[in-house]
Amino acid sequence: MLIYDHTFAWEGFGGLYQLAAGECRLRIIDLTRQPAGNVMHLRPMVVVVSDLPDPNPRFRNMSVRSCASHIATLVAAQFNIPPHRMTYVEYYAPSTYGINNEHAIPAKLDVVEFTWFDDKALHPKWQPLASPLRKVIEEWVAALENKGAGK
Repeated sequence: MLIYDHTFAWEGFGGLYQLAAGECRLRIIDLTRQPAGNVMHLRPMVVVVSDLPDPNPRFRNMSVRSCASHIATLVAAQFNIPPHRMTYVEYYAPSTYGINNEHAIPAKLDVVEFTWFDDKALHPKWQPLASPLRKVIEEWVAALENKGAGK
């Protein structure tokens, strides 16, 4: 069950200048709140982060990839999610490029594993999200994208 779907902002570092501050779309899915038969999830809290569309591509905002450790640390703390019960996923929407947008880049889902020191996520390691969780997340994201597009 989707328990959170909003823009999530984080403060940066460096006092006045707030270096590395940013925003992303944050979705939190609690797999224990949906019928799954006799399936038990070791990490039932799925955190899905994605970059927001950039209205001014000339000045690039901080990406979820570059701030993964900071975002994971904040999300775990603010939503009271035990790190060992959380799956952290980065979602990149499909895109096109070329003069006539004739080339397509498919959607990408990466799971990020962290080494946790006390309550801090450090040393992120990315890898493609494997099935069957990949299928579950793709269905959630597609449903939310269609809902947001008024489909």
